[in-house]
Formats: sequence, structure tokens, C-alpha cells
Amino acid sequence: MRGLPRVVWVLGVVSLLNDVSSEAIFPWLPVFLTSLGAPMRYIGLIEGSADALGSFLKVAAGIWSDRGPRRLIVAGGYAIPAFARAGIALALAPWHVLAARLLDRTGKGIRSGPRDAMIADSVAPSQRGRAFGLNRSMDHFGAALGPLIASGLFFVGFKMRTVFLIAAVIGMMAPLFLFFRLREQPAEHADRSGPIDAPARGGALRHGYSPYLVACVLFALGNSSDVFLLMRAHEVGWSTAVLGLLWSFHHLVKSLAAVPGGTLSDRHSRGVVVGFGWTAYALTYVGFGFAKEKWQILALFLAYALYHGLAEGAERAIIADLSDRGARGRAYGLYHGLVGAAALPAGIGTGLIWDRWGPAWALCTNAAFAAVASAFLLGLAFAGPLRRGSASAH
Repeated sequence: MRGLPRVVWVLGVVSLLNDVSSEAIFPWLPVFLTSLGAPMRYIGLIEGSADALGSFLKVAAGIWSDRGPRRLIVAGGYAIPAFARAGIALALAPWHVLAARLLDRTGKGIRSGPRDAMIADSVAPSQRGRAFGLNRSMDHFGAALGPLIASGLFFVGFKMRTVFLIAAVIGMMAPLFLFFRLREQPAEHADRSGPIDAPARGGALRHGYSPYLVACVLFALGNSSDVFLLMRAHEVGWSTAVLGLLWSFHHLVKSLAAVPGGTLSDRHSRGVVVGFGWTAYALTYVGFGFAKEKWQILALFLAYALYHGLAEGAERAIIADLSDRGARGRAYGLYHGLVGAAALPAGIGTGLIWDRWGPAWALCTNAAFAAVASAFLLGLAFAGPLRRGSASAH
């Protein structure tokens, strides 16, 4: 990780703090809503509406951020969710939680594209995989810490609302750290033509961006929520009390896998690396569908980290490879927006198939989408516009 610029580390710490805050609330949100009198279908309404709003804003904010200044946009995108989480702690009715979750996803929608564009603009092409891998690693590490901190606070006697307020305070540290610690830096190579926070002058999406985005959306249609995997773990025999620990373990393993996977994509074809990551996803989802023992679930969560390690950082690095500096906000905005929009039918479809035919059919359907997307992407990498998609290609 030597040689990565300050902006990558600062944004990594900010992602860590934000995810500690978010995941100290998210696993207990259904219980909290039930205590307010909300039916289970209300949870689907909240998460579906929030995801739809966030997807729309990701596209708009990405385009807007190409005009700068990105630093202020990203800081605002981390500040809004902190206030929203305080709103959850003070909620007296289910619709208060709905409003707070919409506000939370508004912040995520605003920051996602500009943040990734800042990371891409701050490093040389040969460092992009490592840079995005580090960001994803710190993000997942925060997501692993959040439930553990909340569980500890519950254990010593704190009430749920108090824990949520503490989580909101931790979340507010993220934009403050970003605002005071992130500084502009001059360009060091030809791909970076000015300070990372300066408005870019022009730019275009390169050949291969559109088919790559099609592959990502196709994969996203099978990339349903990890909540289904936790439900599967519960069916196989993991107790409710232990699911929080399994959730933390899941994110910790993803954190450890993200940096090596990103580094691998800097040395080899990123398209091939992501394609094998999506193949690992398909295989593990088939395994989750047919698992019958608790140890099998644990082993599958370990294998599932291979997908995250190989794919998450490299996926975002490819977006930078396929876009000019002045178009990266738009490129990441479209990527996050369309992938996020595809996640909604993915979740709904998985739930419907699960209810009608069972978990094996549902998870194997997810695996089928991932396998088709992987084959398409590997075709682009070996014989299409991504065939020179190694770190040195751009």
C-alpha cells in the first residue's frame, strides 16, 4: 500500500467511520420498527424506496461532480446520513424511520460517484486496483466493527435508542474528518491534469464502457441482498443471537480479501480478474442453496469473500480505465445508479422465488445471472473491447 496518496487513505478512514455508524443500526432496524408497530411489509417499502431514491441521485450527483468541487459534495454526502441516523433514534412512528432512511440513502446517492471519481483521479492507472481495494477493505472493516460495538453497548445495558444516537455521533466524525484532513494535491502524471478537487475540462467515456456497464447490470440482477444469506444461515441452524457475529465475520473476511484482490487487478487483466470473481460468486450461491450443515455455511462465507476480493475494487478501477478524467463523475454516477437500480428487482425476484419454490431455486437463479454475466465479461476481456484491460492499458 506504499505510495498511495493521502486522499485514498482519508476516504478509506471516512468509509470506515461511516460503516461503523451504519452497521451499528442496520441489523437491529427490523426489531426497532416492530417495536413501533410496523408490519414486516413496511420494511420492504422502506428499503425499496430508499434504494430507488439513492440510485437516481447517484447518476445526478456523478454528473454534477464533474463540475466540482467534489470534496464538498462528498463531505455533504457523509454528513446527511449522520443526521438521518439521529432521526432514527428519535423516531416515534414507522413513517419517521421511512423519512430517515430516505435521507440516509440521499447522502449515499450524493457521495458514491464523486468519491470514486476522486479516488480514480488521485492515482496512476497502475495503482487503481490497490486504491479501490483499500477503500473497500476499510469500508468492510467498519461494517464488521459496527455490530460488535453495538452488541457490546447492548451487553452493558444501553437501550436501543441510545445505541443509535452513539452510532450517529460516530457517523458525524466521517464528514468532519474529511473536511479537515483532505487537501488538494497537484498532478503527478499525465492522467491527472490538476488538483483532485478542481473542475475537469471536458472528457469522454471510452470505447468499451457501455458493454462493460451492461455486464455489470446483468450481474447486479443476480446480486441480491446478503440478508438472504443470513436467512439461509438461520434456516440451516445458526441461532438469531449468533447471526450478528456471523455478519461481522462476513465483513471482516471481505475486508481482508479486498486489498489483495485489488492489487491482483493492477498486475493482470482487470476484466479477467472480475470475471473470475463473478464466477466465484455463482459457485458460492449454488453452495448456499444446497447447504445443510452449519460448518458448510461458515465455509461458504469464507469462499464468498473471494468474490468480493477479486471483483469489488477491480470493478471500479475498470470504470476509471474506460473514462477520461473530465467524465469520471458521470461514469461512476451511471455505474452506481444502474447497478443500484438493478438491485431492487434482484431482491424482489429472489424473495418471490424463495417463497414459491424455496431457497435453492432462488439462490441458483442468482448464480445463473452471475454466470452469464461472467461469461459475457470474459468474452469482452479476451476478444472484445476489454482485451487490453490490464493496469497498463490506459
